[in-house]
Amino acid sequence: MAGLASSVSGDWRENKLYKGIFAVSGIMVTLVTYGVLQEKIMRVPYGVDKEYFKYSLFLVFCNRITTTAVSAGSLLASKKKLTPAAPIYKYCVVSVTNILTTTCQYEALKYVSFPVQTLAKCAKMIPVMIWGTIIMQKRYLGHDYFLAFLVTLGCSIFILYPAGPDISPYGRGRENTSWGAFLMIVYLGFDGFTSTFQDKLFKGYDMEIHNQIFYVTFCSCVLSLTGLILQGNLVPAVEFVYRHNDCFFDVALLSTVATLSQFFISYTIRTFGALTFATIMTTRQLVSIMLSCAWFAHPLSLEQWFGAVIVFGSLYTKSFLKKAPQKTPSPEPVQSEGSNVKSIP
Repeated sequence: MAGLASSVSGDWRENKLYKGIFAVSGIMVTLVTYGVLQEKIMRVPYGVDKEYFKYSLFLVFCNRITTTAVSAGSLLASKKKLTPAAPIYKYCVVSVTNILTTTCQYEALKYVSFPVQTLAKCAKMIPVMIWGTIIMQKRYLGHDYFLAFLVTLGCSIFILYPAGPDISPYGRGRENTSWGAFLMIVYLGFDGFTSTFQDKLFKGYDMEIHNQIFYVTFCSCVLSLTGLILQGNLVPAVEFVYRHNDCFFDVALLSTVATLSQFFISYTIRTFGALTFATIMTTRQLVSIMLSCAWFAHPLSLEQWFGAVIVFGSLYTKSFLKKAPQKTPSPEPVQSEGSNVKSIP
């Protein structure tokens, strides 16, 4: 019996290793590419007339309609059920907060640099803890609050001590930075609620990955398209990408990697859990900041480097201090296809 248990445990670890390589590679490639593209679209002018793309909600719509089409095709190809696992209005709640989250993320890039935005995202653990306490009645330990404080301190140092004035096409100075910081605060609040509500939703229903993604993104398509029409921005956005073929390519590639990233995110959280996902995302954010600084020539002050060390050091410490749950020598850890998942970052 001991030999059988050891063999099962060894096979499970080897299987986890291959799955881990697949998950890390997929998230890193798609989300790092996504980060570079979103900064290019929102902050780099197009054409000889140096025209800037201003339609954030159009990017959300393109991302979601691509994801909806791919997830629908996956469901039809696999002949899995199309019926929703939860009431539609619950998918709509996730869609609304996710649209607000993504829109604030794009809008913030008009006023703050990508490194500032990316590092600020690391502070999402604070709203997640707040919403987790309110919605899920979770309890957090003292070191969780201390690490959250360190992350907030590092983010504050990074934002308050730039190497120089940020060159934004939409404004300059402290007022510009303050508005960008406000958008990031709103982003963090909605993002924390979205992930926590998804956690509560997926623990209450048996959802398959493609089914869940399809209904959330379909709701997002309808809502974002409605918003574009009401704002009168649908036609101008289409005309912009029609005039600038390179912008059309960037938007198409952004939608593609955004769609792929959502499947990798869902797969990672379902297979390894939120803690491993958070560690991978921390690494991705660090790589994205370094790549953005090199590609778009963002200077970093000594204080910003210090703030970044505090933030990423705290996040990695949180991951390493987290004790892994004790596993029994049974083939139970591999989750089934209907396991609880979270997606749509």
